[in-house]
Amino acid sequence: MADEEHNEAAGRSFLTCAVEVAQLMDLGNAADVPEARRARHVAHAVRKPLLERAHLPEEFFAPLMAAAVYDPDPSFCLWFAEPAVYAFGRRRGTTALLDYLAM
Repeated sequence: MADEEHNEAAGRSFLTCAVEVAQLMDLGNAADVPEARRARHVAHAVRKPLLERAHLPEEFFAPLMAAAVYDPDPSFCLWFAEPAVYAFGRRRGTTALLDYLAM
C-alpha cells in the first residue's frame, strides 16, 4: 500500500471514530465543516467537553480508544486516550492500546 493510500485510509478511520465520539456527546454539528478539515475540527470540538467530564458511559470507551489509535497525527492521540484513561482506568486503557498493537 502506498503511503498516500495508507494516510487516506487512516484519515477516514479517524474521522469515523471522531464523529462517533461527537455523536455520543450530542455534538452532531461538529461534523458540519469542509471534508478536508473535518476530522481535526471534530477532535477540537470534543476535546474540552471530554476533559470536563469526570465519568463517561461505557459506550465511550471503544470509540475513544479507536480515535486515539487512528489519529494520523501522533501529537494529538492523547486527546482521546487521556479522557478514556481518566474515566476507565490506566490498566484498561493500556490493555486496549496493546490489543490494537497486536492486531
